[in-house]
Order: sequence, then structure tokens, then C-alpha cells
Amino acid sequence: MEKIDLKSLSEEKLKEFMQTIDEKAFRGTQVFRWIYKGAESIDDMTDLSKSLREKLSELASITNLSIYKKMSSKIDDTRKYLFSLEDRNIIESVMMKYKHGVSVCISTQVGCRMGCSFCASTIDGLERNLKASEMIDQILKIQKDVGERVSNVVMMGSGEPLDNFEEVKEFLKIVNEKNGLNIGYRHITLSTCGIVPKMYELSDLKLPINLAISLHAATDEKRKDIMPIAKAYSIDDILKACRYHIEKTNRRITFEYSLIKGVNDSKDEAKILANKLKGLLCHVNLIPINKVDERSYEKPDTKYINTFKDILKSSGIETTIRREMGSDIQGACGQLRRRNL
Repeated sequence: MEKIDLKSLSEEKLKEFMQTIDEKAFRGTQVFRWIYKGAESIDDMTDLSKSLREKLSELASITNLSIYKKMSSKIDDTRKYLFSLEDRNIIESVMMKYKHGVSVCISTQVGCRMGCSFCASTIDGLERNLKASEMIDQILKIQKDVGERVSNVVMMGSGEPLDNFEEVKEFLKIVNEKNGLNIGYRHITLSTCGIVPKMYELSDLKLPINLAISLHAATDEKRKDIMPIAKAYSIDDILKACRYHIEKTNRRITFEYSLIKGVNDSKDEAKILANKLKGLLCHVNLIPINKVDERSYEKPDTKYINTFKDILKSSGIETTIRREMGSDIQGACGQLRRRNL
């Protein structure tokens, strides 16, 4: 019989689980609190009786990742982690320090099957989905390593969150729990390349999280060249789903736009994008492309980046250029993992 993964359960589900094994519901709250105090085994839960710990050990387990490799930037306080999973797969996460607190960028899958041509994560395809517990534990292990509370989470590491929607839903519930990590929804960002049906499902949850759309082109023709998902869903499809999300949550949408020299960085592209986004409650985050060894894409000159930004801003679109962090430690998604496979 497969053991129950305690770290994948919300507090309420843990209480229900305890009742199914003839224990009081409050024991579930005890176990839940122990997990978020950093307990890595059931034997660490010292205020549970020995008999209960033995029973739990027979029926349940606690997912634990281990740090396989850690790199610290000499430029800023960014740290990049490779975590080894219990099945010996490897995923990566990034810790970034800002004035407003510690942010972590987590992975939601081992690899990715979306096939975006500028991304290292997708080169070897999808190995498997991560469990909610494996997403949670990236945060717990980073908190323990840096000795500070994580206050912001970005689901922008390896994988497409909406391609692993059921586990991501559980993660979003658990990460917000008061007796757990207690991270507010407004401090969580989910990034998607635009799986439109799942965007509607997410919106129907009415969670006030930040939704970021990996757009990276202003026309469907250009987007199809760099993002296979564009063959299934048009930009207009995505924008319609974005309007629905805003209606349900009253939250601003962020559009991520990786600028690739000679591909999608022209003035015409900026004008088309500005026209499509006009009147939408949104923000554009321009990302000068990270160099990936397996790809020929290059970063545009600063002049082109600023011109693109100015065209959007002059059209009333709030636009920023993402600050590069951890560029000396292979900061782009998937780079460090690929070098260690």
C-alpha cells in the first residue's frame, strides 16, 4: 500500500486523515504545525506518543528534498539550488532578496513539454509532474538554508504550472494556510504560457494571486515560431481569458515578454503589442533574453530594449525591464539543471 504523503495535505485534510485512523482530529493540526516547524521525519514530532508515531510511520511519510548543489551569486544575494528528489530526479529553484523580503522561484514539473524555443527547461521534455509537497518543500528547504522567512513565491521555474493544475491547486491552498507557511495570495505569482481552458479554471477559483502570461510575441505568426502553444491558442484567446480573470479577481495581469535580438524586438512589434493591450488592466515586464548554450538567440542592444519600452509606455501601457539577478550563476530556467544531468 502506498503511504500517505503528509506534506501534500492541507491542515483540514490532515485532520480528516487522523480521524480515518481512529485518532482525534486535533492530532492533524499538531502534525501540520510540526511539518512547518521543519520536521523532516515523523520521529521529530516529539509531542506525539510513541505508539502514534509508529502508526504514522507505517501509514505515512514526509516528502524531503535534499540540496544537490547550491550556487551563490557574487553580484547580489541570489542563490540557485538544485534539489534532488526522492526518485533521484533533479529540479531547480532560485532565492532572491529584495527590500520587501525574500522571494523564491520554484519549479512545478521535472522538465517541461511546452517546447518554448528560448527556454532551457524544455529541451529534454517533461519527465514528470511535481507533487504539491515537492513544491512546498522547495520553499521550506530554502527558508532553512537562508535562515529567513520566505514572503513571496513565483511559480516561474521549470515546468508549466497549468499543465500540472491539480497539484498546483493543492499547493496554492497549502501555502496559504495560517498554521503553515502563511504566504498571502497577493504574494504569489503563477506564470503560464497560456493554456486557455486551465486559465478559466484558475480564474473560477477567485484566488487573488498574480497571474503572469508568457507572451513573447505580438502576433500569432511570430509566437508560433517560438512557442508551440500558440498553435493551440491564439493571442486573442489568451487576452479574452485574461479579461475573464480580471473580472473574477480584480487583479492586474502581467505580460512577460522576452526580447530576442532580430526576432521580436522591432518597433513594429512594440506598436502591435501596445495596440492589443490598450485598455487592459495590465503591466508588461520586458526580459532581455538569457543566453542558452543550446540556442542561437541573443539579447538585443540596450537601445532597442529602451525603444521597445518607450513605445509601450507612450501608449499608456505600464512597462518595466526586469532586473537581471544571479546572472553569474546560470540564472535562466533550466540552465543549471541541464549542466548537471
